[in-house]
Amino acid sequence: MAGETERLPDQPRPDRRNAFILLFFALMSVGAGNTMLLAAVLPQLTREMTMPDWMAGAVFSLSALLWSLCSPFWGKRSNVWGRRRVAAVGMFGYAASMFLIWVTGSLALAGILTNLVAVFICLALARSLFGAIGSATNPAAQAYVADRTSKAERQSEIAFLSSGFSVGTVIGPAFAAALAAVAGILSPALFTAVLAAIMAYLIWFHLPETRAPVADAVRIQAEADAKDLWRTEKVLPFLIYAVCLSLVTGVLTQVFVFSVMDTLNVSGREAAAYTGPAFTMGAIAVLLAQLVLIPRLHLKNKTLMWVGCIPLLMGAVMMIFATNYAMLILSQFLIGLGQGLARPGFSSGASLAVPPQLQGNVAGLVISANGMGYIVTPLFGLFVYEYINRDLPFILCALMLAGMFLYSRFGMKDGLGEIREGEE
Repeated sequence: MAGETERLPDQPRPDRRNAFILLFFALMSVGAGNTMLLAAVLPQLTREMTMPDWMAGAVFSLSALLWSLCSPFWGKRSNVWGRRRVAAVGMFGYAASMFLIWVTGSLALAGILTNLVAVFICLALARSLFGAIGSATNPAAQAYVADRTSKAERQSEIAFLSSGFSVGTVIGPAFAAALAAVAGILSPALFTAVLAAIMAYLIWFHLPETRAPVADAVRIQAEADAKDLWRTEKVLPFLIYAVCLSLVTGVLTQVFVFSVMDTLNVSGREAAAYTGPAFTMGAIAVLLAQLVLIPRLHLKNKTLMWVGCIPLLMGAVMMIFATNYAMLILSQFLIGLGQGLARPGFSSGASLAVPPQLQGNVAGLVISANGMGYIVTPLFGLFVYEYINRDLPFILCALMLAGMFLYSRFGMKDGLGEIREGEE
């Protein structure tokens, strides 16, 4: 069966850099579109239609479940089909998902689709296309970078790639606020659908990838090595951390928008003018962490993980006591800084823990773990916020972050997911 060899012949660095930049912008469009929906479109849409707040988050639950189930499949497929094809398929699926969300929302606001349950089901099913097919892009992109970097380069290059998705997640609401003010609250969904389709085209036709067919014996051995990879002592600690981080950041992102509305006493439409600048501040923090601090500090992956918990914990605590807009903005800066440090830590650590032929497999597992938290965030975050106590989601996040700090600082083995002496 045609597929990929264990190593790619050295690619000229200018070509490699251009390829990485293309994937950076592809993941940035995914991250931006996600938080446009999560923080700027669905909360306003659900409140306009007098739907319960938890439904805005629940739209993401089925998609998050499919994301977690399908990401490992797409990671393995990228070993056989090639990173380029799988990444492009994911972007096409993402484009279709966003377009259907725009159609559903438009019909609802126009009064054509009036049943709230039907609207919810249509939104959830449209979003599920992203979980089932759109989940292909991230593991393929991470494996593409891992294929083309030495172990010494991998942390900074994966940090660069991760910064694309991370920056997208925090600039999406800011851009959505400006776009929605001009073209309506659903316009970001249509814009993202068009942008994703363009990125899919560019990846399919312009992302360089030249691989010789792999021998059956090599492929069969790689599949055997990948069996139960998720629970090996080299990989499992990173996946545990990734699941916990996805849960925390999912809650902090989803609940933040409603917290802004209630703290500042503004409507859904007015909230975008406040959430946009706040998430932009988070984007600046992510850029600072992943493009400035990480390349210069040369910290170990384990260190990045526990250090990242500190600003995240501070941001969660600040949300408990926030009484004005300045405190809300500062909390987003701290949350962005923490995410920017922590995500490359576990992503690069897991990549360095496995050999070249398993990069697609481990990338799929990491991306799967990244989405698992969003399966339960509507219950863990928005339902608790709306029906139990508005501070409780942030208290729970703070407690979990304290546990993650202790786990990554003292519970993980030293040298796990790091370059060993004599390795390049």
